[in-house]
Amino acid sequence: MRALVLKKHGSPETAFAVEERPEPAVGDGQVRVKVHAAGLNFADIVARVGLYPDAPKPPAVMGYEVAGEVESARGDGFQPGQRVIAATRFNGFAELATANVKDVLPLPEGMSYEEGAALPVVYGTAYAAIVLMAAVRPGETVLVQSAAGGVGIAAVQILCDRGAQAIGSASASKHDAVREQGCSHLIDYRTQDVKAEVDRITGGKGVDVVLDALGEFRRSYSMLAPGGRLVMYGASNVVTGDRRNMVKALREIATLPRFNPLKLMNANKAVMGLNLLHWWDDRGSLEELTRPLLDLVDRGVVKPVVAASFPFERAAEAHRFVQDRKNVGKVVLTP
Repeated sequence: MRALVLKKHGSPETAFAVEERPEPAVGDGQVRVKVHAAGLNFADIVARVGLYPDAPKPPAVMGYEVAGEVESARGDGFQPGQRVIAATRFNGFAELATANVKDVLPLPEGMSYEEGAALPVVYGTAYAAIVLMAAVRPGETVLVQSAAGGVGIAAVQILCDRGAQAIGSASASKHDAVREQGCSHLIDYRTQDVKAEVDRITGGKGVDVVLDALGEFRRSYSMLAPGGRLVMYGASNVVTGDRRNMVKALREIATLPRFNPLKLMNANKAVMGLNLLHWWDDRGSLEELTRPLLDLVDRGVVKPVVAASFPFERAAEAHRFVQDRKNVGKVVLTP
C-alpha cells in the first residue's frame, strides 16, 4: 500500500516521501479501513519539526484520524464496505489503516469523507475541554484562542450549543468565517491587544474560561474572572521554523508561569492541561469524547469545516498551509 512517510525532521519540502509499505495487520477487536481522507493536525507539524516527544521517530507514518470504508474487521459492529470514521493513533496517512473497534464510528449520513476525517481530534479536544474539564454553563463567556483553527471552529460550535458566549481571537481576514459559526466577538490578535479587548467586551470582569492553544498561559490566566478556568491544550507559538530549536523551546519553557496553589484557592480559579494523546492512553480509547459527537452531528450542532484537501504527494503544501495559519477549519490529506 502507499503511505506518506515522515523521513526526517525538517522543512516540509524535504521531510516527506510517498512510499510502498506493508499492509497493516488486523488484530482481534480491530477494524482495517480503506482510507479516503485523513486529518492533518498541528501536532503533525510539531512532530515534523522534531518537537513532539510522543511521536514515533522517523521514518514513520503519522496521522491520528481517518475516514473511509471498512476493508476488513475482527470485531463486532462493523461490516466490509461500511462508511466509517476512525481514530488511528498514528499510521493514518496511508491507503489502509487499522483502529480498535472502540475508536471507530459510523460516518454520519450526508457527511463526506473529508468532513469525517475532520471530526475525531479537533472535536474530541474541544468536547473534552468545554464539557468535561471546564464544564461550561449557559451564559458564561469563553475566550477561544486561535478561533479559526480546527479546534477553534469546533469549540465555537459546541459553545454556542451550550448557550455560552464565545469571544474569538483570529487574524482579521478570518473574522467573517468565524462569526458565521456563531462567535459573538472577534479580536484581531495581530493589531489589537487581546487582553484590553477582553476587558472592554466584559466590562473589566474578564472571561469565565480561556481555551489556550497558543501557549500564552500567563496572559490567558490574567484574563480570567473570579471562578474562571484556563484549559491549556497547545503551544503553537513555540513552532516558528522548520527545524527543532531546543534553545528556543527551553527558553519558552523557562518562562512558563508557576501557578500558586494558595492564590488559585483564594481566586477560586482553575488551571487545567489537556493532552489528547495521553487521554487516549489513559482511557484506552477516545470513545467518551467521540461518541457524544454523533448526537451533536444529528442535531446539526457539529458541522466540520474543511479548509482544504491535499493529496499525499502535496503534503508539503498542506503543512505550509497549516503552519502559516492560512486555514479556517481543518486540513485533510487524501491517498
